[in-house]
Amino acid sequence: MFSSSKTAFRMLQRAGAPYTQRMAMSTLKDGGASHTKSRIPRLRKLKRVVLGSTVIGVSYIGWLMYRNRNPVDQEPFDPNKKTLVLLGTGWGSTTVLKNLDTENFNVVVVSPRNYFLFTPLLPSCTVGTIENRSIMEPVRQLMRHKKREVIFYEAECTGINAETKELTLERRTNSDVMQTSNKRPPTAPEDVVKLNYDYLVVGVGGTVNTFGTPGVEQHACFLKEMRDARKIRRRLMDSIESASFDDISEEERDRLLHMVVVGGGPTGIEYAGELHDFLTDDLSQWYPDLAQRVRITLVEALPNVLPAFDKKLIDYTQSTFSENKISIMTGTMVKEVQDKSFTVQKPDGTRTEIPYGLLVWATGIKAQPVVNRIREQFAQVQTNGRGLLVDEYLRVKGSNDIWALGDCALSGYAPLAQVASQQGKWLARSLNAAAKISGDTPDEDIFSLIEKTSRPFKYSSQGSLAYIGSDKAIADLPLFNRNITSGGMATFWFWKSAYLNELFSLRNSSLVAADWVKRFFFGRDISRE
Repeated sequence: MFSSSKTAFRMLQRAGAPYTQRMAMSTLKDGGASHTKSRIPRLRKLKRVVLGSTVIGVSYIGWLMYRNRNPVDQEPFDPNKKTLVLLGTGWGSTTVLKNLDTENFNVVVVSPRNYFLFTPLLPSCTVGTIENRSIMEPVRQLMRHKKREVIFYEAECTGINAETKELTLERRTNSDVMQTSNKRPPTAPEDVVKLNYDYLVVGVGGTVNTFGTPGVEQHACFLKEMRDARKIRRRLMDSIESASFDDISEEERDRLLHMVVVGGGPTGIEYAGELHDFLTDDLSQWYPDLAQRVRITLVEALPNVLPAFDKKLIDYTQSTFSENKISIMTGTMVKEVQDKSFTVQKPDGTRTEIPYGLLVWATGIKAQPVVNRIREQFAQVQTNGRGLLVDEYLRVKGSNDIWALGDCALSGYAPLAQVASQQGKWLARSLNAAAKISGDTPDEDIFSLIEKTSRPFKYSSQGSLAYIGSDKAIADLPLFNRNITSGGMATFWFWKSAYLNELFSLRNSSLVAADWVKRFFFGRDISRE
């Protein structure tokens, strides 16, 4: 009986197994279906968020573009307002103009160039990585979007009378319209303009310092203005095309293909890196025989390149240059530059003459002539020939109505673009704050008002970046009272994103990004101009 009962139980178990399996499968399907259904609303929400964000972003960019192309009407000059003159269109002066509330002042801008130049990317323009106009922002475009009308004079300030508050301007005669006669003197009387001011902001930057080295101004190329980048490009392509002729000696060919950079600071390092990329990415394709013979040499008078960077980054840069076959001559001073060669003094004191095809001089800076003329107005307190001594409020010592910022001001900080930019923002905020309360105290001078409303200027370092070639960059960044150093391809992408963010306008950022994409797909333009 027990045996038959056991047999019957097994038969029932077998018969029920398919049903149990079907129930289990049904449960799994129902669970999977419910899980899939629960994911569908999430995906739909994510899709809506992405779509909405895209629409908002595109609409905002479109609005910015429309506003840029269609500025509103401006208020005219107010004879009851004080006249504020900005000298220069560099980092300091242009940042003041961008952040200044022009309802409080009649603003006049004076500069020999009618655009702002994003100098950190200037080395990229020398080899065609970036087009020249991509890093140039017309100053009139910035002026046109201010509340009150701003006047611009394309002229150079050549003199100042601090007692009468009068500036002497020389109109730039680089236009065919102005050059009406070959007999016209360099500075005709009609080219001299007098301009009165109430307040003056000096942001004229500096000029290239040759340290009195013979032959530099005559034979070397500088790297400070856009015209310098154009000159370097022409000289570079001239040397390469001349070296392609068959009827020259091998010694002359080697000379033409020797490219020299003097100065181991960020500008010199970045140009050497850009030149190496141009050589390996483009010249090797179109000049395969010549590209193998091109030599790049960097000359630095100090014991190390990039003296302001961390030792690890200096070693990394030198190692990268060694891999890229860029020769570095440290502790070496250039004593003379001739038409086809230059003389150096090595660390042991011996002198050597080295032939070259292109020599780029990327060393320090010195004061502009107008800075020296301002110093002469306050000779008793302005005793440093490198620039204008200023106090903690950026006031030119000895004056009552002049500020100085950027490379022309001796404020205790390094002559960096980010220093000038921060000074410009601080001064604009201080002037805006002082102007708001000036109506309550009309007899009080603006310097006293700034002292009441603003704290002294203090520079906050945002770190240092430099491109070193081969899609590599280095970064020395402050974080929580310490510095973080990095180098390599990841830093290179950070370098790119940082500069895109720092460019002066959406227009500049778009053009530079487009240039980088164009270079990736089509390479650099190797034409002479």
